Amino acid sequence: MSEATYQAENIQVLEGLEAVRKRPGMYVGSTGPAGLHHLVYEVVDNSVDEAMAGHCSTIDVTILPDGRCRVADDGRGIPVDEHPKYPDKSAAEVVMTVLHAGGKFGGGGYKVSGGLHGVGVSVVNALSMNVDLEIDRDGKRWTQRFHNGGQPEGPLSAEGDSPNSRTGTTVTFSPDPTIFDSTEFRSQTLLERFQMMAFLNAGLKISFRDERVEPPVEAEFRYDGGIRDFVRHLNDAKDPLFEDVGYLAAAEEGDEVEIAFQWNTGYQLDGIHSFANGISTIEGGMHEEGFKTALTSTVNRYARAKNLLKEKEDNLQGDDIREGLTAIVSVRLQEPQFEGQTKAKLGNTSMRSLVQKATNDALTDWLEEHPKEAKRTIGKAIDARRARLAAQKAKNTIRKSALAGAGLPGKLTDCSSGDPAETELYIVEGDSAGGSAKDARDPRTMAILPIRGKILNVERLGGRLEKMFQNTEVQALISAIGAGVGDGNFDAEKMRYHKVILLCDADVDGSHIRTLLLTFFWRQMKELVLGGHVYIAQPPLYSTKAGSDTVYLKDDAAKTVFLTDRPNHKSEFQRLKGLGEMDADELWDTTMNPETRTLLQVTVDEASIADNIFSVLMGEHVESRKGFIQNNAHDVRFLDI
Repeated sequence: MSEATYQAENIQVLEGLEAVRKRPGMYVGSTGPAGLHHLVYEVVDNSVDEAMAGHCSTIDVTILPDGRCRVADDGRGIPVDEHPKYPDKSAAEVVMTVLHAGGKFGGGGYKVSGGLHGVGVSVVNALSMNVDLEIDRDGKRWTQRFHNGGQPEGPLSAEGDSPNSRTGTTVTFSPDPTIFDSTEFRSQTLLERFQMMAFLNAGLKISFRDERVEPPVEAEFRYDGGIRDFVRHLNDAKDPLFEDVGYLAAAEEGDEVEIAFQWNTGYQLDGIHSFANGISTIEGGMHEEGFKTALTSTVNRYARAKNLLKEKEDNLQGDDIREGLTAIVSVRLQEPQFEGQTKAKLGNTSMRSLVQKATNDALTDWLEEHPKEAKRTIGKAIDARRARLAAQKAKNTIRKSALAGAGLPGKLTDCSSGDPAETELYIVEGDSAGGSAKDARDPRTMAILPIRGKILNVERLGGRLEKMFQNTEVQALISAIGAGVGDGNFDAEKMRYHKVILLCDADVDGSHIRTLLLTFFWRQMKELVLGGHVYIAQPPLYSTKAGSDTVYLKDDAAKTVFLTDRPNHKSEFQRLKGLGEMDADELWDTTMNPETRTLLQVTVDEASIADNIFSVLMGEHVESRKGFIQNNAHDVRFLDI
């Protein structure tokens, strides 16, 4: 890869920056936390591209005491000579001020690039108050400063010699508070992303330092085993079926594939995580298809050859073989085509054939060379088939019962509108709260489904899915949502509601029920979560009197803000014990009224991270769970756990 040149003529210009500040959501997704952190990823992606091209080994990310973010790498440094199309500007200034200008757009600067899904560092410049650029290249240090959304304060200028013959690029930026809801970076969000990047780029060191706190938070990621270490990490909270992590790699006409895999004793079918040029392809695509097809045919072929499948037995299905499999499928290609609702599905058909051929060849060799591991894997798949048939029988029984025959579950109070786009299903903890919610709701658009007690923990279903399908509460959930259940059987077009809202008490039991429900949806209705259809209602934790009015406060943070604004407040704060204690009017005013309520949408940036969180929180490994809770004790996302 290193023979590719990276000079000013490699920087091709596509379009200007005019619309970025007017419509930031189009470029970074949102002006909320996701968009804010996307700025960091854009800058880091450029450094990762240098690493993928073989020119960068270390990336240092620092959150400075004043909240600015600094990203420094030891790559070649952005070109500093004049740009052919803009003779009065350096190539570096063009990269910083022109949308979609960079070495990855047709100039031969990079063979493959992870930043292709993004919009470039120019968008970071456009959405920042100030940006400081520092380039070490050809023995010189060059600097340039930008302000007010990307305006250069002067031209790129040489400031002297680079210290210790250093090469690389350093970008320091402060997000614009008039654009973003908050400009406070969250360390844990960044660390999760950086760890994944390090897994996908074997040997690349990504260090992180948060100087806003004392002592500073520091972390460093480097995985010489690359995606093999990724698989070990994901299986850490599970019981691997064997110690070895399988690995294969292949290349063809400049495109590359590498796959790591290991089975565990669990029963999940969603353990394959795929990436294209470092981008998480959460909806799969051609590379995943190629791997799954080859995996099924190769394992069946081996099982027949070794008489592990009897002659009269049917072949194992893909689901049987993939049960308990954790695999990373990472491909790098020159012209990726992204499809799907979230542009997270790889469409290159050539990659399907490359992955399929590579898996057929290498997996056959791996099975032959690891007979003990192969025998355990196939034994597990045969057990999975037995359980699948039992679950199918249980499902068929359900279909013949009232669940399907008589339609909707009896406990469901449905709404009158038949338009899923405007209807909401409230899943309410307890019959008394369900009664209040039923009286409070807007009967045209809001449906109520009370559930009693804690539903099954599907993460620990030792007896597999037949137990799940026999559970009354689970049956009611499946029937009410109406789109089916299980890997490959969920049809989003049949969803009866586009908002599924979890309404649980603001206490430990309510939090546990909510986590059980989220685990069920993630494992059995993943498309519901990925489509952004799951929400968490925010019932208040406190009430108090302000004059003659009752004021409801969501949590301790809201209480603190309230007291800060009213230092002489004398009324006591009542801690609300449960939804069942609220009458219909209170529940409507505080939690259900679309005009005043707060809903948290459940979103997933990285499937592998979500998979690991559910395995740790709801699985059997107590030590993993303790460690997770200690590490996230101050993290607002996990305060409930």
